[in-house]
Amino acid sequence: MDGPFLSFSTCWLRQRHNDGRRAALDARELGFEWLELGHGTRICQLPGLFEAVKAGEIRVSSLHNFCPPPVELTMDAPDAFEFSSAKGAERQRALDLTQRTLEMANRFAAPVVVLHLGSSGLRDLTSELEELLQSEGPFGRTFLKRKLELVARRAKPAAAAMQRARACLDLLLPLAEKHAVKLAIETRSHHEQLPNQGEMLQLMNEYGQSPWLGCWHDFGHAQRQANLHLQDHAACLKQVAHKLLGCHLHDVRWPQRDHLLPFQEQGGVPFEQLLALLPMDRELPLVWEISPREPREKIPEALAQWRSRFPQWS
Repeated sequence: MDGPFLSFSTCWLRQRHNDGRRAALDARELGFEWLELGHGTRICQLPGLFEAVKAGEIRVSSLHNFCPPPVELTMDAPDAFEFSSAKGAERQRALDLTQRTLEMANRFAAPVVVLHLGSSGLRDLTSELEELLQSEGPFGRTFLKRKLELVARRAKPAAAAMQRARACLDLLLPLAEKHAVKLAIETRSHHEQLPNQGEMLQLMNEYGQSPWLGCWHDFGHAQRQANLHLQDHAACLKQVAHKLLGCHLHDVRWPQRDHLLPFQEQGGVPFEQLLALLPMDRELPLVWEISPREPREKIPEALAQWRSRFPQWS
């Protein structure tokens, strides 16, 4: 496989099938040859997924941390344990779970694990901003005031949280090398989360010499922050293209409804403009991370439209 290629996240499949092999075959029926094992992949699905890979029915492009999920949680919660936490026990649990994910990725011969780096610890102010954007527009007085407050309040706790997250990355990189699996830090949808655009660029420069750490660009997440005028989506992608390890593809209904099938929204993610910024000289999984609410019958239609419009990114 040379250049970018399409994959399909199990987030759409996970509640539809207890049998992992049936889930893999369903992905093939929808038109995908590759799977990303999402953070909601259930332990009971893993044996069937192994069988599907062994039989050549599907290939695994990537795993999303944590996979398998923590046994102490009854719901899908990829942010339950954060590398940025001020609590040492929580950081250690995140490290232990990530080690398990790296081991699992090695067993599936998947070359990359997608990571959520953490958060600044602030409460969810981005959702409040998105509501204000809808009611006031981008130049509303309250919207602009609250956005400035969020950026100012985030700076100090985010700096400390980034230091804790870096210390965890330093511990994980030798494990990534041991298991021959790269770590990909995902762009996030909420400004309280880590990293923002500047922090991602700084990380990619700091770890620029490491072959085991890179960036994972989530088109929907980046678009949500771009809709709030908190970052420039094209610049966000262009700045880290040299360290890009993969992408999540999904559309956004303005301003914040994400994980939609591509081409469903007018004024959503400008895929044509952004895809032109992707490197074409290396393997790059473009993972459709679609909400399980999306109707099954629309997936092959959207996929056919994608392949017609973007054959070079299929």
